[in-house]
Amino acid sequence: MNKKDLIGTDPKIAQTLEKELNRQRSGIELIASENFVSQAVMKALGSIGTNKYSEGYPNRRYYGGCEFVDEIENLAIERAKKLFNVDHANVQPYSGSPANLAVYYALLKPGDTVLGAKLSFGGHMTHGLKVNFSGSLYNAVNYTSDKNGYLDFDEIRSLAKEHKPKLIIAGYTAYPRIIDWQKFREISDEVGAFFLADISHIAGLIIGEQHPSPTRIADVTMTTSHKTLRGPRGAMILSNGKVSNSNKPVELSKENIPTLIDRAIIPGLQGGPHNHTTAAIAVALQEAMQPEFKDYAKQVVLNAKALAKSLTAEGLELVTGGTDNHLMLVDLTSTGVTGKEAETALGEAEIFVNKNTVPYDKRKPTDPSGIRLGTPALTTRGLKEDDMEIIGQLIAKVINNAKDSSIKEQVKKQVKELTDNYPLYPDLTYL
Repeated sequence: MNKKDLIGTDPKIAQTLEKELNRQRSGIELIASENFVSQAVMKALGSIGTNKYSEGYPNRRYYGGCEFVDEIENLAIERAKKLFNVDHANVQPYSGSPANLAVYYALLKPGDTVLGAKLSFGGHMTHGLKVNFSGSLYNAVNYTSDKNGYLDFDEIRSLAKEHKPKLIIAGYTAYPRIIDWQKFREISDEVGAFFLADISHIAGLIIGEQHPSPTRIADVTMTTSHKTLRGPRGAMILSNGKVSNSNKPVELSKENIPTLIDRAIIPGLQGGPHNHTTAAIAVALQEAMQPEFKDYAKQVVLNAKALAKSLTAEGLELVTGGTDNHLMLVDLTSTGVTGKEAETALGEAEIFVNKNTVPYDKRKPTDPSGIRLGTPALTTRGLKEDDMEIIGQLIAKVINNAKDSSIKEQVKKQVKELTDNYPLYPDLTYL
């Protein structure tokens, strides 16, 4: 057994990880799908759980020696069930996209019709993008939004009645408002469709009571375990009903969804679960069960609203005019700066965002008209509303001077001064 530490074993990787650590420490992280996990989560993620192969489910494994990984997985399952108020939780999906694939595999046949949000209107690749499995293996129909960027339920209902989908998906990567789950339930019932709620972005806000929960409304709820939940990169599929431990076939029905989901994960799509990730998910769920997590979720939304207010005061235009959750979309059309240019310029000032399409964008997705901003990571570091006001001003300053290197260098120094007040992983090093 090699007992060397990382720097002794692989100095290049150690040095590069140290650079990434310093980038995270010194920069303003506004990518809405990113967060900073606790060192407890990181410790579980790097644990000996990675050594164990454990195909199957607790007490039903294809391998021996699984009694302790069974205990880990059962803890993750019970915590997920309690936090999300569901009867059943599968914590084995490798990430969000494979989890959505599992839902399709469980409930649909290739060629069946699905109705989900168009990617350029805040949806996800797995909600029906033509070059994704969801749009190539299935007949994908996409809904958009009204001219102001809000969900258009008249359009969604009309498309559902016309195309009779077998699955309707609600859940977004770039929608800044509260989602009315009940309206999706009603439309799904009208056309006899299953209803999937993808809460990957807002799971932490739901646990923290800052957004309504769909878990007792939707037939299936999928969430990643990172983003606002502050866990490792993994996923969970949540549903209601009982699981059959029999190997006999079960019919496609709502009461059998937990069984169908479990069978879709294994043997349908995956082999052995990543036990180290399951352990880290369990730790993140334990952290989310603490009273202070609700304070965190509340502060995420307060910070988002404060940042939105600051950006608007600086003359920048926001899709829907603001936000109800953790993210916002800035429409840069009137500035003459594209989303790609803004992402690059802000990155040079160590403000990290991602380029993003806006509703009815006339530009291509690789160089769209907007940027997406989110507050989960900065809130984890401890920043508050006053800091968001300053950050909004710095963002506007860079966008309005996107080609001025001296301005970007000036802002970079201000960013460093701000982030120095909120140390990140002060005791961590890879060297």
